[in-house]
Amino acid sequence: MKNLIKLTTLIILAFVLFLNSCKDDKKADPIPTETKGTLSIEFDHVWAMSGASFSMNTMLFHPMTSDSLSFTKLQYYVSNVQLKKSDGTWWICPESYYFIDLSKTASLKLSLTDIPSGSYTEMNFTMGVDSLRNVSGAQTGALSTANGMFWDWNSGYIMLKAEGMSPNSSSKSFVFHLGGFKGVNNIVTQKNTNFGGANLVIGAGLSPTIGIKVNPARLWHSSPSVSRVNMIQMPSAAAKKMAKDFYDDIVFSRINP
Repeated sequence: MKNLIKLTTLIILAFVLFLNSCKDDKKADPIPTETKGTLSIEFDHVWAMSGASFSMNTMLFHPMTSDSLSFTKLQYYVSNVQLKKSDGTWWICPESYYFIDLSKTASLKLSLTDIPSGSYTEMNFTMGVDSLRNVSGAQTGALSTANGMFWDWNSGYIMLKAEGMSPNSSSKSFVFHLGGFKGVNNIVTQKNTNFGGANLVIGAGLSPTIGIKVNPARLWHSSPSVSRVNMIQMPSAAAKKMAKDFYDDIVFSRINP
């Protein structure tokens, strides 16, 4: 009888040890990882109220000033892109400083990566460069001084450059270097869009594109003809008025899933 009890005990002990070894061998379930997605932002340039195509080095007629204008240079900064998720949280794109140069087609399309998957209802972005970066000295990438868009630490970045030719100008040319990041001459402008009421869906395998409409004719929406003013090269009330008119008409135009 004692031998039978011992045998039974040994069998039970062996079975328990076997079960424990099976548990140890079982691999833990993998921790799910958050999927990421991408977004492209394209800047579509049009001319005047008709929405005609805008082209560099082409003589264009301005319906409000009656000037003929041919742009040889149009450059500006976009920065600090943020997306609002449908749950109310915001995703902030890190180091989002972009130099738009219409002579370089590739610069007209911004590529944002590693965006958490989900449905987004709004986007915030800045036209210009924030005050901190204006006083941070020599920088790299889009903010490199090699782009020719920096005055000095006191005046900061040129946020917008528009240069070209015009028979209406006394010099036959126009040069507008618009900047200013502090005080009454601050031209840095915050923009927001709700995508026209549609939702922007970000996720693996998706490649959505947002279109932003830009109208360079707006530079002269309330500013005088180049026959009167053909040059601005420092922060001022005139620079602010011209920049604000340009920025105010930068709007969401389309979303492609």
